[in-house]
Amino acid sequence: MTSVIWIVAAVLGTFTVGYMGYSRYLSRFVDLDDSRETPAHKYEDGQEYVPAKKPVLLGHHFSSIAGGAPIVGPITAGAIWGWVPALLWVAIGNPLMGAVHDFISLSSSIRHEGRSIGYIVGQYVGERGKDLLLWFAFLTIILVVAVFALVVGIVFNAYPQVTTASFVYILLALAFGVYLYQLNGPFIPGTILFVAGVFAGVWLGIQYPVALFELAGDASHPAGTFVLFSGTGSWIPGANTAALNGNSAAWIPVIMVYGGIASALPVWVLLQPRDYLSSFLLYAGVGGGIIAIIVGTILGTSGQPLVVDSSIGMFEGFWGVEAAGLYPLFPLLFITIACGTISGFHSLVSSGTTSKQLNKESDARLIGYGGMLGEGLLAALALSTLAVAGFAGDAAGGGIGGALPNFASGGGIILTSLGIPETIGAVFMALVLVSFLLTSTDTAVRLGRYMMEEIVGMDDGMTVSGFSPNLGSIARGRYTNPLFQIGIGYLLVISGEWATLWALFGGANQLLAALALLTATVWLANWDESKQLISTGVPMAVMVTITVLGLTWLALYQNLYTNLIGGGAETLGAQISSATQMVLALVLIGLALSLVTIGLGNIRSVRGGDAPAAEPSDD
Repeated sequence: MTSVIWIVAAVLGTFTVGYMGYSRYLSRFVDLDDSRETPAHKYEDGQEYVPAKKPVLLGHHFSSIAGGAPIVGPITAGAIWGWVPALLWVAIGNPLMGAVHDFISLSSSIRHEGRSIGYIVGQYVGERGKDLLLWFAFLTIILVVAVFALVVGIVFNAYPQVTTASFVYILLALAFGVYLYQLNGPFIPGTILFVAGVFAGVWLGIQYPVALFELAGDASHPAGTFVLFSGTGSWIPGANTAALNGNSAAWIPVIMVYGGIASALPVWVLLQPRDYLSSFLLYAGVGGGIIAIIVGTILGTSGQPLVVDSSIGMFEGFWGVEAAGLYPLFPLLFITIACGTISGFHSLVSSGTTSKQLNKESDARLIGYGGMLGEGLLAALALSTLAVAGFAGDAAGGGIGGALPNFASGGGIILTSLGIPETIGAVFMALVLVSFLLTSTDTAVRLGRYMMEEIVGMDDGMTVSGFSPNLGSIARGRYTNPLFQIGIGYLLVISGEWATLWALFGGANQLLAALALLTATVWLANWDESKQLISTGVPMAVMVTITVLGLTWLALYQNLYTNLIGGGAETLGAQISSATQMVLALVLIGLALSLVTIGLGNIRSVRGGDAPAAEPSDD
């Protein structure tokens, strides 16, 4: 049988070559220079622009970009089409496309005062192009908030131990922010103390699990779980659907409200310290899992052989396994794996929060390019947990039925190689998953506010809070804008259409990546006529082709033909959700193709000598 160490070896090999070689070339290509003042220093305001130490910012960036997608996506794709196609896309696509996307998005933003990719493209193609990209990004953000809050609710329901541990590390992060920025406490001793507290939170979670409602039927929470409300919560909107019960449905609005509140706080209060502390948990999960596979394979110390389970094929064929509904490998494998290889959401993080905290330009190589490679390692670990545990769930159900038990139970098996009991290892890996999701959720809401700020403008008459009789102020307000995002996201979640919602999120996210690469290509073309456009232009063309075809399949075949015409959507809510998702997919395709047309027109004009090239720092 095939050992899972080959999954790890393949990824480590290509990632090492990419970071040591390609990222160094890209750093010279965009002329990173530490003598330049970064936006974090130039506009330091204690609110959004706050210079951060490299390890702190890497922790924020990695925690924010690494959500549930690189876990759910590779597991779903591996189960449907086999582990080899999934591995190849992660191992090859990540260093050549995803890491390039993240690094270039960050580099272009710091040359444009820490502004978003929407602002950047607007500098070269005009206001219409800017608005197209910003609206596309804002709609994608809503999908991100919806799917991440959904997965957190499901994890909290399956592992109530994780709920307690998650709240412990949020409280520790608030205290750490005060310790660092108000009390000016020493950095290293504080790190040791508070990181120890985060890991102690895992033990507290195991001892004192918390749930909102009891489980229906014969199911029950672990012994000793504190249940806060009586009953099963069957009255909660969204309960009793394919993906949710009363307890998990009740957690979703809690997570969304948390995301809205956290997004409104200054970055030093929660975002920076929480992401830094949780990064140690995430590094331990990803790094510990990879090391455990190597140690367990070489020394044979794992609880069971670390080999690919017989239920997982190397290659299941172009149409995948019959139980999944026969999905075409091209283009659906690529948008299913999503963030494990390339993610448009990362361009919003890179140009939204990370660029406003970058201490010096050279830090962009590790944080931008290296951070994405870290997400690729997470995808490889997720694929390894699938290989070890076998697929436990319904591949056609969007992956959530199998991703959670596989990542937790498979991760628990892998960690036995390091002498960690399987039950403790499973809870720890579930906490790792939630840590990724929580940090990404409130960062997404904050980024959505940034998008709307640029769409409606920043006139003097608009208050920061949003509590003003001005529509523009309300739309972009720190406290009012999140209401739009979580409100629409919540309606999408409670429809129960998890499978199509996940696929739509993947397609929109990947298409946003294509548009971010288009933005980078436009920037480079305007910067200097001698700049080569292959590094960003080829990945952009590949991603436009893949995602437009994928979203077309989802809109016209999956939603229109199968769900609406064929009767696949049986309830009124499911029919409304399918119709909404079909329209949204077509709108996203239209926005993207319009922007691509405008962007390519600008590139042809500049390179043809019809328009002067702009300086890279031109605002």
